[in-house]
Amino acid sequence: MTTTAAPTELPPEDEYLEMDQVVQLRAILRERAEKLLDTSRQSLNELTELKQVDADAVDQAANESDRGFSLRLADRDRLMLRKIRKALERIDEGEYGCCESCGENITHKRLLARPVATLCIDCKTTAEQQERRRWDF
Repeated sequence: MTTTAAPTELPPEDEYLEMDQVVQLRAILRERAEKLLDTSRQSLNELTELKQVDADAVDQAANESDRGFSLRLADRDRLMLRKIRKALERIDEGEYGCCESCGENITHKRLLARPVATLCIDCKTTAEQQERRRWDF
């Protein structure tokens, strides 16, 4: 990850989170990124392996279904990795933990549960309610 600080560097001071909390959250984000990258590498290796030549039509259909599922998972992981990288950039810029909607601080408890969160719980709840209303029509 080229946009993150070296592991020994401390992130900039944060107005809300304590330094040890920011360091903890950065470590969680890095660990999750590494796991996603490992999973992606493994999935890519599995997807590129040669298919069975003697498989019947049912086996081929099942293999293609599995392949499609694996590709959807890989895409989901790619999107999460992008969110993790953005969170790490926000840490490095001293902007981590600030709600992108209202500007209020995101609680440490919320960031522990969802380290890539960009909205405080109130703004996220409002956004989800608005989205549900759009789908109800």
